[in-house]
Amino acid sequence: MTTVFVAGSIKIKRLDPRFVDRIKNIVSDRLAVIVGDATGADTSIQTELTKLAAENVTVYCSGYEPRNNVGNWKVKPIHSSEEPGTRAYFTAKDKAMAADADFGLMLWDAASAGTLNNVLELVGGGKKCVVFINKEKTFLNIKEPKDLSSLVAFMSSGARTQAEKKIGLSKRLSQLENPQLGLKL
Repeated sequence: MTTVFVAGSIKIKRLDPRFVDRIKNIVSDRLAVIVGDATGADTSIQTELTKLAAENVTVYCSGYEPRNNVGNWKVKPIHSSEEPGTRAYFTAKDKAMAADADFGLMLWDAASAGTLNNVLELVGGGKKCVVFINKEKTFLNIKEPKDLSSLVAFMSSGARTQAEKKIGLSKRLSQLENPQLGLKL
């Protein structure tokens, strides 16, 4: 069964109707959905999935218990050796979702390094991702590494600086666009 990783920026709490339409399509096509347990977009996505009576949903969490599980769906706990509560601790869950998914649907504020990192993980795994850029009210299809430059073009210089600090954005983009450079001879 096809699995879609649906997530978004923690600062976004209200889902745009066009993004909701994509979720409706996923549910009506009876695709499996994996979603995180964070507040913000994850909880709003879970709420929408509950309204749609989605059944094939799995909530991923770092540790043993999800912070949010609106639909009381099955839970996939991801164990991390990182310090609980840190970015690295929660990133383990996000990496697992990207690895387990066939496709991604992301809701992005053009700033969140976490959501951008999810897109990078999906693309790095050879998977496609549709990103709804919330402030522009537009979708961008990310099919391969070269498409990432169009996505990061929506970021402000301040957001790019933060993404450099948090996820090493330039290095990650370079590795994805030029995978042979990462090989050691």
